[in-house]
Amino acid sequence: MKIIFAGTPEFAAVALAALHDAGFDIPLVLTQPDRPAGRGMQLQASPVKQFAIAHDIPVSQPVSLRLNGKYPDIAQEAHDLLRATPHDAMVVAAYGLILPRSVLDIPRLGCVNIHASLLPRWRGAAPIHRAIEAGDAHTGVTIMQMEEGLDTGPMLSMESVPIGAEETTGTLHDKLAGLGGRMIVDALRKLEQDNLPATPQPEEGVTYAAKISKEEAALDFSLSAEVLARKVRAFNPFPGAFASCEGAAIKIWRAEAVEGAAGTVPGQVLSAGGAAGVVVACGAGALRVSELQKPGGKRLPAAEFLKGFPLEGRRFG
Repeated sequence: MKIIFAGTPEFAAVALAALHDAGFDIPLVLTQPDRPAGRGMQLQASPVKQFAIAHDIPVSQPVSLRLNGKYPDIAQEAHDLLRATPHDAMVVAAYGLILPRSVLDIPRLGCVNIHASLLPRWRGAAPIHRAIEAGDAHTGVTIMQMEEGLDTGPMLSMESVPIGAEETTGTLHDKLAGLGGRMIVDALRKLEQDNLPATPQPEEGVTYAAKISKEEAALDFSLSAEVLARKVRAFNPFPGAFASCEGAAIKIWRAEAVEGAAGTVPGQVLSAGGAAGVVVACGAGALRVSELQKPGGKRLPAAEFLKGFPLEGRRFG
C-alpha cells in the first residue's frame, strides 16, 4: 500500500515514523515550509521533514494547495505532483494547510486524518490544550475520513485515554501521538482489506478548539483557582502561562488549586517560601505555584526561584 503523508509538527512525525516502521511504502511527504526558529531565527525544517530526509523520503513544501488562492501556480504544481505520484491513500496529521476538494479526490482510498480528540468534541487546531483547559476527564484520538468541513468527516476508529490530574499538554501530547501512530497503522491495514466501516459524527456535542494565542496565557487571578490551575497545565509547554509582578512577566509552569482565605485580594501573594511554594489569592480559592521562571532565567522550583526573586507581600497583576 502506497501512502502520501502530510504533516508538520512532532505529533505528525510520530505517526510518520510508525507508518515507516510498519513497512508502508511512502513515496512522498508534504509538510509546511521551513520557518525561522530559535534565538537566531534561523530557518528550521519541521519534525516531519527532518524524519523524511533522514529516511530518504521525497519532500514537497507548498505554501498552499488552493487553486483559487493566493498562490495558484504553486498549488497547481503540488496537484500535478500528487497526481504523478502513485499512491492509494493520503494520511494527514496536523498538516496546517487546508486540503481542498481537488486534493481530497486524488487518492483512490481518500484522505485519512489523525485527530487528537474524541470527535465531535474539539474540532479544530488545538484539541489537546482545550481538553485540559476545559477540565475534560477523557480525550483520545479519532481516525477520520476527510471531507471539506473542519474535522467533520466520518469516523473510522476512536480510542479514549484519561486525562490525569497533573496532565500537561506536553505529557498528553506524547501519549496521544503514540496512540495515533498505532491507530493509523491498524486503520490503514483494515482499509486496505476494505474492512473499515465509516460512522458519521454525532450532531450533538460539537465543540471547537480555537488556535492558542500567547495573550490568553496571561493569568487573571479574579478567576477561580481551579480554572487557573487547568490553564497552567493546558499552556505547558506552549505558550506558557504567565502573570505580571513588579513589571516582570513571570512564567508559571506548575500549580495546583488549594483553599484560600476569605476577603483576600485576587493576585495577592499569601505566602512564599518553604515546601508550600508560592500561594496566591484567586477569585475563589488560592493557587499554589511550585515552578516559576523569570524573564531570561531558567524554570526553577519555587524555593530556588524565591532566592533570586522574593515574592512575599507582593501582588500579581
